[in-house]
Amino acid sequence: MAQRRVIFEPDQADDASRQPRPELDALVLDVLGRIADKWTMCVLEVLHQEGRQRFTRVGELVGSISQRMLTKTLRQLEADGLVLRTVYAEVPPRVEYELTDMGTSLCAAFCSLWLWAEQHEPALRALKA
Repeated sequence: MAQRRVIFEPDQADDASRQPRPELDALVLDVLGRIADKWTMCVLEVLHQEGRQRFTRVGELVGSISQRMLTKTLRQLEADGLVLRTVYAEVPPRVEYELTDMGTSLCAAFCSLWLWAEQHEPALRALKA
């Protein structure tokens, strides 16, 4: 199957001088593959709206996520540089999670998806019916 290249930048979609950048395309697809799942999006949204939170509180705010899945999601977000994990030397140990600057900017980019969904909500609901 031949690969199709789609340009999502409306201002540049007709710009013939724009050169394809396969390495950037691959990077974008990799990022999407890592973050475009239910739990990752929920965790990012919680940390974006609520700020720095402890592990248990993130789980409560996300709701219905298992401890194992929350751990896996937070570890991946930390490895990707989107979440900062801070461990405090206390008894019992206290661990808090917060978005990095890159994580915050990613949430701002995803905000447009929610705005798009809100704008097209009636049509999207009709398609699901």
